[in-house]
Amino acid sequence: MENNPSVHALDAQALDKNDALASMKLPSNIHLVPLDFIQCNGVTYSIRPGFYEINGATAIPGGVNFTVHSNGATGISLVLFHPGEAEPYGEIPFPEPYKIGNVYSMIVFKLDIAEFEYAYRVDGPYDPKKGLIFDRSKVLLDPYAKAVTGQRDWGENQPGMQQYKARVVKDDFDWGNFHQPLIPMEDLVIYELHVRGFTKDSSSRVAHPGTFEGLREKIPYLKSLGVNAVELMPIFEFDEMQDYRENNGEKLYNYWGYSTVSFFAPNTSYSATTEHNREGNELKRLIRELNENGIEVYLDVVFNHTAEGNEQGPFFSFKGFDNNIYYLLTPEGYYYNFSGCGNTLNCNHPIVHQMILDCLRYWVTTYRVSGFRFDLASILGRNEDGSPMDKPPLLQSLAFDPILGGVKLIAEAWDAGGLYQVGTFPSWNRWAEWNGKYRDDMRSYIKGDGNSAQTAAQRIAGSRDIYGASGRTNASVNFLTCHDGFTMYDLFAYNEKHNERNGWNNTDGCWTNYSWNCGTEGETGDPGVNALRRRMIRNSFALLMCSRGTPMFLAGDEFCNTQFGNNNAYCQDNLISWLDWRRLEQYRDMFSFFQYMIAFRKKHRVLRTNLSDGTMGLPDVSFHGVTPWHQGAFGSDEHYIGVMFAGYERTGGSEAVYVASNAYWEELTVTLPELPQSMKWELAANTWTSEQTPWHMEGRTFQIGPRSVMIFVGK
Repeated sequence: MENNPSVHALDAQALDKNDALASMKLPSNIHLVPLDFIQCNGVTYSIRPGFYEINGATAIPGGVNFTVHSNGATGISLVLFHPGEAEPYGEIPFPEPYKIGNVYSMIVFKLDIAEFEYAYRVDGPYDPKKGLIFDRSKVLLDPYAKAVTGQRDWGENQPGMQQYKARVVKDDFDWGNFHQPLIPMEDLVIYELHVRGFTKDSSSRVAHPGTFEGLREKIPYLKSLGVNAVELMPIFEFDEMQDYRENNGEKLYNYWGYSTVSFFAPNTSYSATTEHNREGNELKRLIRELNENGIEVYLDVVFNHTAEGNEQGPFFSFKGFDNNIYYLLTPEGYYYNFSGCGNTLNCNHPIVHQMILDCLRYWVTTYRVSGFRFDLASILGRNEDGSPMDKPPLLQSLAFDPILGGVKLIAEAWDAGGLYQVGTFPSWNRWAEWNGKYRDDMRSYIKGDGNSAQTAAQRIAGSRDIYGASGRTNASVNFLTCHDGFTMYDLFAYNEKHNERNGWNNTDGCWTNYSWNCGTEGETGDPGVNALRRRMIRNSFALLMCSRGTPMFLAGDEFCNTQFGNNNAYCQDNLISWLDWRRLEQYRDMFSFFQYMIAFRKKHRVLRTNLSDGTMGLPDVSFHGVTPWHQGAFGSDEHYIGVMFAGYERTGGSEAVYVASNAYWEELTVTLPELPQSMKWELAANTWTSEQTPWHMEGRTFQIGPRSVMIFVGK
């Protein structure tokens, strides 16, 4: 290495940093110039110390800044590859003077970002019992990589043979006059979808099936349905070939993507075109146009574990930088497995804590993401010994971070280690939760289980028994279906799960589904069974749309999409998981009902929030049996629920909505509560039929059909 201290140069740390160093304006009389020259494989590289506070690889005027850190490393080398090649063409050790604390930073001049890919080698001690497994022979992916190479073509990598490298991304996307909708939590209707599965089947009739662009082509459809938020299943870079298997000739992939390779990089196999050095532009275009159409975008993020697995798992990034920091380890150096996937990320260690915060800030500022759903979020509150923490530093930081101040934070408030925190997730009144109790209690009631009506009524009223004591508002994300479990159609077509094609002899997946096949297992030509199934789906969606809290449902439920009884389709890259858009025409009446109920929810704010001001003389929420104001059991039969919401809306005046639900198998006679003299009841929805034509009530008594829901509006 040659040192040339006589050269006048600007100290890199004195430069003003911003999000786009590539467009950084420097004073005309000052230029970044090399301080040192280093030879490697016959090539001389011009280098100087870099920007220590900017992690990852960033293009700057005249070169590329590389910054990486490790607490336990004794040395780190930058490894350069020609695009697509497995063997490196250059390796540049970070000079010792280029290390400040535990951070290594170096600017390499005259590197064209289109002509190389990069990774690292890390030297350090090897003592597995202490969690130290440094191995210089391993080529390591940058934990802050913005794009991962070699993942472009879905399903074409060799299983277990992946060598992860990174590419420098030039962030030059033009957001134009971009404005996020900033929809209040209470007004959301969330639609969960898998980017690939949403349009992969040819029936989707998009030009770019299975991609971000294919999803963008479906924006008019989403807008017509009425949803105003989409929750994308994992779109961080993952390896679909991880745990690849074949079962009876069928290829089984890591289809869902809940196994992160890189937290900062979008999955390149989800892009319709090659985006070398501009990875993510297609996703940004999708997010921009969804927002322009009033639809927010949330990402399902997986910070509970990584794709590196346990002791037998691959070794491609975090294990090689600081295994004993990134993962929860037992005293013997083995991996705690609270995720059920081999390892558990050590989320509350300051280094990991900071990485997660940096990651979320990056997706919010660079991709304009509006919210996050955290997979197995209870892990984010575990200490380094695995015990739950009272006030987890990470969760508190995310709750109060200024950049994340307007972002929705939604927790899956449990983990695979048995920690279940629905209603008790540390929140600072900032976190919402997937309400698993809503799902189970409502499913049980809808299918007709006894002794379930009173609990179901509480769920419809906003689960005040769960969240009321803490004073939390808008905390409950209500759902009956999601990616994990039965679709809404399958919920009423199967008594048992049918996961045989997963290759585990049907031992995988949840055994408790609270489902009912309406008398016949699976598909049937019986018109009576099929009519009942359609009505049960209408019942389910009507109650979901009339429940306090934030509703969420699974893509395809609106046209009775089926997974053929598979309730754990994590490995099925085929029509089991792909949406069959032919069913949209077959079940057009169901789609229309979903449209109607979404619009109904949006129209009646009293369903979404407390509007009671005392002027009506009616409480905000009240429970009724077949006779109004009935105390004790809900009606003469325990299967009936009457829930009334009442309040005053400044733009619409006094209003009441009465939700009548009969989960019984016989017709019931019901009397509505009496309204103030100036108001009358109007029937707004009746699931007994697929046609919804509102009509004014004569009197207050009505007949509700067996296993049906009727909704009345007092005006």
